[in-house]
Amino acid sequence: MASSRTIPLNGIEMFVREQGEGPLVVLCHGWPELSYSWRHQIPALAAAGFHVAAPDMRGFGQTSAPADVNAYSIFDNVGDIVALVTALGEKQAVVIGHDWGAPVAWHCAMFRPDMFTRVAGLSVPPPFRGRGRPLDLLREAGVTDFYWQYFQEPGVAEAEFERDIDLTMRTVLGRGISETSHLHIRDGKSFLGNLDPDRLLPDWLSEADIGHFTDAYRKSGFHGGLNWYRNLDRNWELTAPWQGAQIHQPSLFIAGSKDSVITGLIGARRVNELERVLPNLKAKIILEGAGHWIQQERPEEVNAALIDFLK
Repeated sequence: MASSRTIPLNGIEMFVREQGEGPLVVLCHGWPELSYSWRHQIPALAAAGFHVAAPDMRGFGQTSAPADVNAYSIFDNVGDIVALVTALGEKQAVVIGHDWGAPVAWHCAMFRPDMFTRVAGLSVPPPFRGRGRPLDLLREAGVTDFYWQYFQEPGVAEAEFERDIDLTMRTVLGRGISETSHLHIRDGKSFLGNLDPDRLLPDWLSEADIGHFTDAYRKSGFHGGLNWYRNLDRNWELTAPWQGAQIHQPSLFIAGSKDSVITGLIGARRVNELERVLPNLKAKIILEGAGHWIQQERPEEVNAALIDFLK
């Protein structure tokens, strides 16, 4: 049975769900998610013989949300996971991430190969550090309506998402971000305005699930998670020493064929070039017909792939 606790680490208080005994596996969620997003993986991996720890990441859920935008860099987020491994009494762990959690997992493996022995990323390919700041490159390409850009001004996206949090979670999770057009903000529209709020929930998402996310975001707001996007350019600057670096640990990549992250503006080429960064890639699994919320949409297949990789 899973338990939870709050652990002081790296200058914040981190809420963590745990289950099982054995080698440590840390699960890092993305936006706008929570440790609850791993509800199908935690018991399955525990039953397979692992100590599973899934935190609410910095700025999310019951974990501290520092007010300073600069407190959400890739160094801060990797630092949290390093500190979590230590706080759990371990020297090594496997790290797995989805969405924004995937860059955290990839960078954990890149920055601390002594601590992170294996790494898996869901939906977001490993870091290909480009020739310039991400937001600069978008502008140079003539792109002005990408959702990364919409998220930059503090307070704008927060106001939209917090106006009706239940509707926000139904729209973003239930409708899903499965088409590239949904990642561009049309003239005069908001982020949610591009999506259809009236669709029925998919069969993998229950009213109770929506209620859990909604209750959590009513308490936390959205500012913490959105601050991750406000560090995109800063992360590029901070990771200059790792330009061209590879991740040599055994690695795994899983995504859905209908996920706009791997079919859109930035992701498709990266998926085709995974081995450039991951020379020890054990498998690249693209689940046909699946969208972005892969570990919630297709838990049995994701669990089987993760357990096979871990063992």
